[in-house]
Amino acid sequence: MHALKTIANLEAGKSQCIITYGTSLTDGAAWVEDMNTQLQERYPGLTTVINSAKAAMWSQWAIDNLSEKVLAHKPDLVFIEFAINDAYLPYETTIDQCRSRLVSMIDQIVECNPACEIVLMTMNPPVGGSLELRPAFNNYYDVYRLVAKERELHLIDHFEQWNAILQHNLEQFRQWVPDTIHPIPEGSLAVTAKGVRELLFK
Repeated sequence: MHALKTIANLEAGKSQCIITYGTSLTDGAAWVEDMNTQLQERYPGLTTVINSAKAAMWSQWAIDNLSEKVLAHKPDLVFIEFAINDAYLPYETTIDQCRSRLVSMIDQIVECNPACEIVLMTMNPPVGGSLELRPAFNNYYDVYRLVAKERELHLIDHFEQWNAILQHNLEQFRQWVPDTIHPIPEGSLAVTAKGVRELLFK
């Protein structure tokens, strides 16, 4: 996959607006602040990072709030992750709904700005009680993987790195995700932020 045009634009001295749009795994997450810091250090004064994520929300909320939270800012780059809460049983979101809403978001963003880049993300796996409420979460992550491939969008499959830790270093995973779903800042920086940096600055 090609390098991000957003970075090329920054290298050329053009200001860029970057929006993160997702769940509690993005809202207030350390990886977003790390991205902002990294960008400001490299391109001082050229980047605006807006965290439009909201804890406990899912794709229906994302569609309902897209105009205000994303389109109104005329972004150049948008990160999207709502699959973890689309998988949340009480929200009764089907795989087809997850896909159709994600595609709708992409279409609306591109219609607003055809040059806008979109990065889809899977996140860490839930465990314990959080997994019981999201037993099919990886099927929803697969939606993001498939749509990214179909639409030729960048995908950061954070799940792979997080799952490797879960499988091979359970104690480390529990330390970094003590409440069974939300990484603490140390974990967010070690895994999720690292994946974002690898895409932005490879």
